[in-house]
Amino acid sequence: MMRLIEPKRRPPLDPDFRPASLTNRYFRRSVADSGCGTPLVIAIERSGGTISRYETSVFPKQHPQAGANLLYAERIFKFLLWQRGGWKVWIGGPRSIGDYIKKCYSPGGVREFDYHFMGRDVYERPFTVVSCEPFEVPAEKEKGQLLGRHLNGCRIGFDLGASDRKVSAVIDGQPVYSEEVEWQPRIQSDPEYHYREIMTALKNAASKMPHVDAIGGSAAGIYIDNTVRVASLFRGIPKDRYDRIRNLFLRIRAEIGVPLEILNDGDVTALAGSMSLQDNGVLGIALGSSEAAGYVTMDGCIPGWLSELAFAPVDYHPHAPVDEWSGDRGCGALYFSQQCVFRLAPKAGVSIPANFTDAEKLKFVQEKLEAGDEQAAQIWRSMGIYMGYAIAHYADFYDVKHVLLLGRCTSGSGGRLILDGASDVIQAEFPELHQINVQLPDEKSRRVGQSIAAASLPAID
Repeated sequence: MMRLIEPKRRPPLDPDFRPASLTNRYFRRSVADSGCGTPLVIAIERSGGTISRYETSVFPKQHPQAGANLLYAERIFKFLLWQRGGWKVWIGGPRSIGDYIKKCYSPGGVREFDYHFMGRDVYERPFTVVSCEPFEVPAEKEKGQLLGRHLNGCRIGFDLGASDRKVSAVIDGQPVYSEEVEWQPRIQSDPEYHYREIMTALKNAASKMPHVDAIGGSAAGIYIDNTVRVASLFRGIPKDRYDRIRNLFLRIRAEIGVPLEILNDGDVTALAGSMSLQDNGVLGIALGSSEAAGYVTMDGCIPGWLSELAFAPVDYHPHAPVDEWSGDRGCGALYFSQQCVFRLAPKAGVSIPANFTDAEKLKFVQEKLEAGDEQAAQIWRSMGIYMGYAIAHYADFYDVKHVLLLGRCTSGSGGRLILDGASDVIQAEFPELHQINVQLPDEKSRRVGQSIAAASLPAID
């Protein structure tokens, strides 16, 4: 069995938390100390023939601790799958590891959700796991895109979240109008609801400018070539009507007649951070209805990875909370979102009215926090400790200089509690990561900055 390492800083409402970052570091150190580690090379192919590659070491099959290999390799693979995305996988190393991952990520396996999601739903290809020798794993073929940072002209930027939709009118890089409207997209079964709501937002913004030159969008979910592949916003749409959602933004672009680009909200978060900081190597993390993440590389590109860290494991405890969608334990969505607030509230002794919408529930708890309620503060202190250990975990997979924290859960004093907790964890447990700049934007940028950054996505001819 893999040894789970107790943290020096325990979340006050979650004493059983076992950070992935500490356990992985202990495993790698144990393999190195054994002097007999064997290579494990993982490659994942996604659209356009791009391939990501990751190399680590495990115990050889005859070693007394070889039983720990399977959990370590599967959790690393799970992270890579949701960080990078892909439909074909090579596992180069001990055959037992490749066979185990193939069994897990198959129909009827414990990761059946991932198998169908990545293969059928996102990449529209059969999900395939190839077990092989390390030297048979293909070489890396990454490519990034220089997107955004276009500020000329009259632009609209929008950001679609599960609790609210935001829109901004931007003229030559200066916002002239912004609005937030609460909505409940996930329970809607009619595609026309989404079309009407988005068009209403766009028309409101357009009315504040002499004309519209371009539109950029940010939304939770996976978008490829401006088509909707999978998105929690549209979970209520029946499969037989999903084609009307798949091409929703192509329809809007055609009707308005200007360039339109839409990206995952996490990528726009990172772009907003890079533009604000005037620097690269930015990992943006939005703590909203779920966890959204995005990344701008050291050379200023968006790499085309999924960065769906809501599904990536951060807690290895065998009784960690279960994500209702994927069925997996310890994933980011339940640690860095309003879902975390709702999960921890009963443990803190905070009773939330059941008849509230999710937006109202979060506002209810945040009002208690701002009023000085110590029980509510424990929720955000726990999230801060989670975040510190997660940042160390993310740093194993991203080359990062800046971590920018955004989203509704960081509004008000809660953002400072998360930041202080994360900084304390990094100082206590990971002093080698002191150079990573973890920060919050100002309050206005936290709430509407993402839609403004989204406006910069399309180029104007």
